[in-house]
Amino acid sequence: MSETAREIARETAQEAPTVDLGLSWKAAFQTLGPAFFTLLRPTPLPEPYWVGHSEPAARALGLPPDWRTDAALAAFTGNAAIAGTQALATVYSGHQFGVWAGQLGDGRAILLGQTAGGQEVQLKGAGRTPYSRMGDGRAVLRSSIREFLCSEAMHALGVPTTRALCVTGSPQPVRRESLESAAVVTRFAPSFIRFGHFEHFAAAGRDDELRQLADFVIERFYPECRSDTRLGGNAYANFLRAVSERTADMVAHWQALGFCHGVMNTDNMSILGLTIDYGPFQFLDGFNPAHICNHSDSSGRYAFNQQPNVAYWNLFCLGQALMPLIGDEAQARAALGAYPERFAPAFEARMRAKLGLVDAQPGDAALADGLLRLLATEQTDWSIFWRRFAHWRAGAALAPVRELFIDATAFDAWLLSFDARAAQDGAAPEAALAANPAYVLRNHLAQTAIEQSQRGDHSGVQTLLALLQTPYQEQPGRQAFADFPPDWASTLEISCSS
Repeated sequence: MSETAREIARETAQEAPTVDLGLSWKAAFQTLGPAFFTLLRPTPLPEPYWVGHSEPAARALGLPPDWRTDAALAAFTGNAAIAGTQALATVYSGHQFGVWAGQLGDGRAILLGQTAGGQEVQLKGAGRTPYSRMGDGRAVLRSSIREFLCSEAMHALGVPTTRALCVTGSPQPVRRESLESAAVVTRFAPSFIRFGHFEHFAAAGRDDELRQLADFVIERFYPECRSDTRLGGNAYANFLRAVSERTADMVAHWQALGFCHGVMNTDNMSILGLTIDYGPFQFLDGFNPAHICNHSDSSGRYAFNQQPNVAYWNLFCLGQALMPLIGDEAQARAALGAYPERFAPAFEARMRAKLGLVDAQPGDAALADGLLRLLATEQTDWSIFWRRFAHWRAGAALAPVRELFIDATAFDAWLLSFDARAAQDGAAPEAALAANPAYVLRNHLAQTAIEQSQRGDHSGVQTLLALLQTPYQEQPGRQAFADFPPDWASTLEISCSS
């Protein structure tokens, strides 16, 4: 054990009370052995309080209706152990902003265990771990509210994602750009394993652990790769292919929703094709394909229109890590080829749905691309355009759509082509409403709820959560949440510390 690990073990060695939350737990990641993690307890926080909670997430975890007790507050802040769990932090490595960063790991996230229902539960912001490097292992209220809300919002939008059960806060000060207060997000997913977990062992030449990890993931999440006869029946090549396909589906969904992740490092890429690690994310306001949502991203590596290519690059890093197992470069390249093969039709299908079309026809991609060029030229508000367009498809007036364009004649010309294409389709036009949300988590909405919470009033978090949990339904009296962003929204800067 390193000196850092010994120091952290001493910090967290105090005996914590144990509470029973009514959940059954089973060993999962722990079965891999000590090469993959460090056992440790969360570091307690003083005077914890509830900030926000998701009842749908609680039901998904199997918690009882009256789960929000004092015992649960202590457990989900890291102040009490949960009966049946064995907390740990995992080790991984990765490429950050395209540069090899070496060993990383769960620097502020602690895995409690896996429920009998198959969900791993983590506390993010629960204190230092041996992988915190120079960090304090804490999360602040601001970033915790953003991750909590966006996790649940993305789930409601149908995007593959990690989930969030709750946020708890504490008055303990935490230094970021300024002095803020601490918070903990309880999040869950079938697995938090990332591309970087594989890169870690591959970079160190530890092929036995690499194979053990791959077998662990294949057995639990990709068993079909053992019997897949494609790629010469190579299970590890088929595994890379399956991850490539899931990643393509996820990113196609991001692009159709106008979602910017902001920091697509390989250690932030889920091996299950889930959206993970909500930091400097943003839903587009005006449509600028080159929009950079991360203030720390000075080169624009993770700009909105770069996301599909970056995901492909990250998959190549995963493929390189898996080469000792795949053994055949041609099979690895064929596996990676599944990404572009999958992404293009997946994105085209989502754009067709946004347009209220069903039957795929030649020229659909060009039709959608022509519209995207129009939106980019005028930087038309992404979400408002698509929702108004969906209403027009369902029978509303066209005028609210046309008024979004300074040069409506260009839109009218495109509309003639669209009308001719739509006349050949068998779709119910109102189907577009199910593909274009009325509400997304814009930065200014999150910021308003955060500032309210920082003043001690957490009702705005719950109000916004309730809205985002039914994003495709119009909610009376909530029009302001679907309106254009205020001028001050353009001054918000979200960075990797957010």
